[in-house]
Amino acid sequence: MPRAGQVKPPTDERLSDRVAIGLLTRVFPPDVIDAAVTAADRGEVRSRLMPARLTVYYVLAMCLFSGQGYEEVMRLLVGGLEWLGRWRRAWSVPSTAAIAKARARLGPEPLRELFERAVRPLAAESTRGCWYRGLRLVSMDGTTLDLADTVENDARFGRPGSGRGEGRGAFPQVRLVGLGECGTHAVFAAALGPYASAEKTLAAEVLPKLERSMLLLADRGFVSYELWQAAAATGAQLLWRASATFSLPVLEVLPDGSYLSRLLPGRGTRLHRAGAGPVTVRVVEYVIIDGRAPEDERYRLITTLLDPGQAPAAELAGLYAQRWEFENMLDEIKTHQRGARVVLRSQHPGGVEQEVWGFLLVHWAIRELMHTAALDAEIDPDRVSFTRALRLARRTVTEQAAFPP
Repeated sequence: MPRAGQVKPPTDERLSDRVAIGLLTRVFPPDVIDAAVTAADRGEVRSRLMPARLTVYYVLAMCLFSGQGYEEVMRLLVGGLEWLGRWRRAWSVPSTAAIAKARARLGPEPLRELFERAVRPLAAESTRGCWYRGLRLVSMDGTTLDLADTVENDARFGRPGSGRGEGRGAFPQVRLVGLGECGTHAVFAAALGPYASAEKTLAAEVLPKLERSMLLLADRGFVSYELWQAAAATGAQLLWRASATFSLPVLEVLPDGSYLSRLLPGRGTRLHRAGAGPVTVRVVEYVIIDGRAPEDERYRLITTLLDPGQAPAAELAGLYAQRWEFENMLDEIKTHQRGARVVLRSQHPGGVEQEVWGFLLVHWAIRELMHTAALDAEIDPDRVSFTRALRLARRTVTEQAAFPP
């Protein structure tokens, strides 16, 4: 029976017009979903049991309830819609095969388009723990995700080697490189590729999302003349770690103990052949003293912040620890949201990409909720529990499904 005060909708209304899943429909309203579907050229010619909009919301719900089966996710999605007679025809939960076909029709493009349109850095000027001297702190890093062990996934993405058995890893893997806002843990840019993809190659795809107001932190695996130049060309400031073997000659020692150096293009590279000249950088060296380790670890940071008065070496050394916030973002996605040691369920490459974009979108939606709560409470977003926010997002699915978005 309908709740008191509910009015029976027009008889030609479809389920996809009414379905609501709490947090996700607030963050990604139907008109934004429809625009992404249209931009990806995935709109329907005829009416279907699972039209494109509903399928997008289904993928998001699937990535919110990663431990549930296909049909159970759909039941959770529409569980509050008891009054099924209000639609123009009877509606029942589609079979697993029908859901798989709807996902295949949709493809990954609408989810990626939705990410490009809706996802952005979250921190406001008043957000605590997100800024350094007026610069938005962001970090870049990469990871891999285990995939369903199918011939199609193996052919598209490949897998790591192994020192045991046949010398092949247990599962194919997709590689992901992203940009994340350190203070809010909002992943706002990402690039996907096969396991064999170089992280530097994928990193070049996310750099256009940088802005002049940002300070980008990155680990030593990303340092190269080419990638540094591409990142600096965006106008963002950079603070990256360089490996011990990276050549950084001392050109001028500065008052705070840091020194100016230069980067040169590698011999034989395109930029070297084109005659690209040296790039001036500032180097900050320091040692982390750890009584538990056999020897203390030495760090070398290179930065575009050349003026010690603008960014003292001691502050930059302390600031670099914020780079590890990206590891926490990955842990939230891979351990809490997806589930520890859980393999992505998609059997085909298009579904894999669709699923990865879905996980990123859901994570960002949860982080948007947490940022709003932190602003209201005037606290650092780090003090808001991700696991509690995740449970809240899951509860809103079944509790609010009976109401239109």
